[in-house]
Amino acid sequence: MTHTFSHTHYDAVIVGARCAGAATAMLLARQGARVLLVDRDPAPGDTISTHALMRPAITLLDAWGVLPAIAEGGTPAVQQTRFVYGDQAVEVPIAPAGRAEGLYAPRRTLLDKALRDAALTAGAEFQLGTAFEDVIRDGSGRVTGAVLRSRWGVPAEVSSDILIGADGRLSALAKAVGAQVTAQAGTACATIYGYVPGVPNEGYRWYFAPGIAGGAIPTTGGDHCVFLSCRQSDAAARFGADPLQALADGIAGWEVDVARAVRRAAPRLRRYGGAPGHIRNCAGQGWALVGDAGYFKDPVTAHGITDALLDAHRLAAAIAGPGKTAAYQAARDAHAPAMLSLTHRIAALDWSLDQVRAMHLDLARLIKAEGAALAIELDAHRRAA
Repeated sequence: MTHTFSHTHYDAVIVGARCAGAATAMLLARQGARVLLVDRDPAPGDTISTHALMRPAITLLDAWGVLPAIAEGGTPAVQQTRFVYGDQAVEVPIAPAGRAEGLYAPRRTLLDKALRDAALTAGAEFQLGTAFEDVIRDGSGRVTGAVLRSRWGVPAEVSSDILIGADGRLSALAKAVGAQVTAQAGTACATIYGYVPGVPNEGYRWYFAPGIAGGAIPTTGGDHCVFLSCRQSDAAARFGADPLQALADGIAGWEVDVARAVRRAAPRLRRYGGAPGHIRNCAGQGWALVGDAGYFKDPVTAHGITDALLDAHRLAAAIAGPGKTAAYQAARDAHAPAMLSLTHRIAALDWSLDQVRAMHLDLARLIKAEGAALAIELDAHRRAA
């Protein structure tokens, strides 16, 4: 068996076909680039995710024409957010914007596929079961392509104007190009979660109490993603004996009805042990990183997918304009260090309720600043078109 790439040279080769890579492939293909999108998984399916999208992500999906697939795929609109600090609740309404009735939290089986389908419609070439092995460089050290290996173990070389890593937190491509880590955050939460039917859609619900955090996120198909997080050092004691009971008991401290739904459904639970956050240089000579490959933070602020889509937007814009990838790194780093720091202060779970409430106000300001910058960028793009 051999590779069946249509070409030996591409304008862009993208390693990793989940939301960051698929969105980047879609945008570059729409700009007229010859794009090869590969993923080592022979059948990409579900993955660990909070699912929650913030306003900048919804703005982008709407602008890209992908939002209808999310709504029509059975993902309900989120029209309010509830922050519960101990026994005090703060309600924040979510206004409609553009064609979006609110925010959305799609399952990754829907979101990632919708973006891949859009990439294919735009003309990108997609190969499953194809793993990244190494970079190819020219005599000056510039990355000029990749060595890829098929599911049958057959290697092939493809050349590219740019090689893009969208292969996640442990990115092999980032390691191969020597992407420097410029910031790290050591704190992280341990989390258990499951998908629970029968919970009314009252928007995003975020729960906080000393040493723990939780939430209930309405997602595709009428389920809620219900989760509970604690410090990594507390995970064995809190979750070890009976994780389902731990989840229900924890949520009951905030909302008894949601806890009852957890007990009634007894969902299969998934675990996330936590991992340190990082910011890596995301651009160099002939290469770039998008999504968790370049910038990963604890999921406690549920901002990872939003940042992945922003990365795709910024990189595609930079490639199309002056400054190329250096402009992309500058745009990402305008907000990433502050978001990483704030996220991991929240993830430490060592705050008082007054302190975490103040942190959420800072978080809201950061998200608003991201949205304002995005609005300027999209307006400039519309004017140029």
